[in-house]
Amino acid sequence: MSRGRVRRAAGSPVAAAAAAALVLLQAAALALSLGCDAAAAEPDYREALSKSLLYFEAQRSGRLPYNQRVRWRGHSGITDGLQQGVDLVGGYYDAGDHVKFGLPMAFTVTMLSWGAIEFGDDIAAAGEWQHTLEAIKWGTDYFIKAHTEPFVYWAEVGDGDTDHYCWQRPEDMTTSRKAYRVDKDNPGSDLVAETAAALAAAAIVFRASNPHYSHILLHHAQQLFEFGDRYRGNYDGSIAEVRSFYASVSGYRDELLWAAFWLHRATGKEEFLRYAVDKADCFGGVGWAMTEFSWDVKYAGLQVLASKLLLDGDPQGERHRVVLEQYKAKAEHYLCACLRLNNGSNVDRSPGGMLYVRQWNNLQYASSAAFLLTVYSRYLAGAGARLRCPDAPAVPPSELLALARSQADYILGRNPLRLSYMVGYGPRFPAQVHHRAASIVSHKANNRFIGCMQGFDHWYASKRPNPNVLTGAIVGGPNCRDEFRDDRANYVQTEACTYNTAPMVAVFARLHNLSAAEEEEGCRPGTALGLSANCR
Repeated sequence: MSRGRVRRAAGSPVAAAAAAALVLLQAAALALSLGCDAAAAEPDYREALSKSLLYFEAQRSGRLPYNQRVRWRGHSGITDGLQQGVDLVGGYYDAGDHVKFGLPMAFTVTMLSWGAIEFGDDIAAAGEWQHTLEAIKWGTDYFIKAHTEPFVYWAEVGDGDTDHYCWQRPEDMTTSRKAYRVDKDNPGSDLVAETAAALAAAAIVFRASNPHYSHILLHHAQQLFEFGDRYRGNYDGSIAEVRSFYASVSGYRDELLWAAFWLHRATGKEEFLRYAVDKADCFGGVGWAMTEFSWDVKYAGLQVLASKLLLDGDPQGERHRVVLEQYKAKAEHYLCACLRLNNGSNVDRSPGGMLYVRQWNNLQYASSAAFLLTVYSRYLAGAGARLRCPDAPAVPPSELLALARSQADYILGRNPLRLSYMVGYGPRFPAQVHHRAASIVSHKANNRFIGCMQGFDHWYASKRPNPNVLTGAIVGGPNCRDEFRDDRANYVQTEACTYNTAPMVAVFARLHNLSAAEEEEGCRPGTALGLSANCR
């Protein structure tokens, strides 16, 4: 995180020309570092989109439906919540283990829903709309179950410490399935506000096709927001078991702002916008200038949502223009940092062009950045506007999309190792993903019980590829030097998470549709930078 205000560059013709030259030089340097020439195979974004949605089926907990496409998975966690007398069957496992962590699960669903809202036409054009709805609903159905009373929400099922002690298939689980909750006396504002955001965003998605369900989602979203705002506190202060895995480092204030913006968008009620405006300063919405967007830190995302109100000329937004302009300045700080046009306060990049934030599971930050760049490029284009950066006062929307495309292409194999970091995509991808279910013979192929430690002895330590391909999973990815070691024990790089893939669903859909349009117009699809060439 970096704190401070966005500094603006002078808008002189000389400065503009210099900035344009800098953008072109950055583009050329990135193309050279990737070695992407005209003969390189173009990524298949439609395939990547389809496979990314398959991954969520592999992460399902509970009783699997008849139309389950990932056939090597079986029912699991079918007694979740039984100890506490509640039905907590369903939801998603976050990564390669079997704990259902509420905060990253909710963020995953928020991002899937946001992508469906903004790029639903692109997803539908690729034939993946129904699968996207199913991925969202698998999460939202669980959130409704977990919200058993207005001021009670079940935050987690399973314990990370005992879960990590075993290496088993989810179908064989012998570890604790204890459930943990937040309530009035043990608050969790960050968790319940993120869940409110997910439900509000999903309510928009389902409004046309299933209005009754949409109404239910919105009802729970508003109750959860009230819960989080009235009884404030970090959820990891109430549930000690989560601290080693998904501690809320940013606190709960960003999630409350995030939820308020989503509820405003879902309901149109100005009271939620006024909340975000009134709390803008004291909750850090216009004070924190970010260089990351993640399951923990929502500021850049909510700042982008705030910016949309101004770019769309929303009448309610106009009434709060002064504060929303401050939000917009912070959104532009993040985007300019990604573009390396932020007067030195930039997001790092690997030599191969990957946006780099930190060592552990870095591709989550690259994928979330790709999403915000893609969606903001659409907002700018719709408003006929340009991005204002300290080092370039007028960056066209195409440059944001170009950087998003470069991150997508890097993930799909246009990188120094020529390795796809999406499992199951391309000729080379990680074969030893750190994932219990994928690394052990399928329960359907061999239903003999595999014990807690037996999995370590016979499967975790194996040097063979996983017997089940975790199709569509995006792993943690390489380090800052583009180095990657495909080893099951190397969980920092080989573990995949739902929130790595979720933002890329919409990005792949958008890039697929744009590539298809380029081909129809007689253009060769662009390079990894997203630039079109050779048009008739």
